[in-house]
Amino acid sequence: MLAKGAKVAKSAPSRRLGAEDSKTRAALVEAAQQLMAEAGYGAVSSRRVAAKAGLKPQLVHYYFRTMDDLLLAVFQVAAEQNLERQSRALAARQPLRALWEFSNEPAAGGIVVMEFMALANHRPAIRQAIASYAEEFRQQQAAALSSVFASYDIDPEELPPMALLVLMASISSVIGLERSLGVTTGHAEVIRLVEDVIERYEPQGVG
Repeated sequence: MLAKGAKVAKSAPSRRLGAEDSKTRAALVEAAQQLMAEAGYGAVSSRRVAAKAGLKPQLVHYYFRTMDDLLLAVFQVAAEQNLERQSRALAARQPLRALWEFSNEPAAGGIVVMEFMALANHRPAIRQAIASYAEEFRQQQAAALSSVFASYDIDPEELPPMALLVLMASISSVIGLERSLGVTTGHAEVIRLVEDVIERYEPQGVG
């Protein structure tokens, strides 16, 4: 993911960085992700990341010019994993159901997602990366669903694919957020509403 907008040290142009496919770099990214999940993005410092990974602090700056670059690497890994999971859902025998189930999976990285949303308010580079990923994610969904709708003979005027995508994403996001706060009122009803719409076009056991 591009780190455009991230602050770069003055010596950055002449400084060599570690290889992106390095196991050490991957360990630092994983450590940063764990810290975000455990203590929030404010806990992600070079010293704490290195300690979490069992490495020397200097290695953080060997692989990443800035802490923003490290955070962007964490986001990129999560985004790529999400795109792969979505691709599998859209290629399933019943893609509408698979996509809805994917949207409602208890996100192991849900806390990290919330941290990135908060971080985006303060870091232009993170905000740009999230926006770029969200657009790619949505376009991939729309392209796949257009084919699905055609095969199901669904009138896009009656049920616009993009509207269904936004509806699913919005409902699953709100439900996930509210559940994390202990709020569940109305969840069963709205889930049933979405599943009734899916059942109309993609009956269980058919396909």
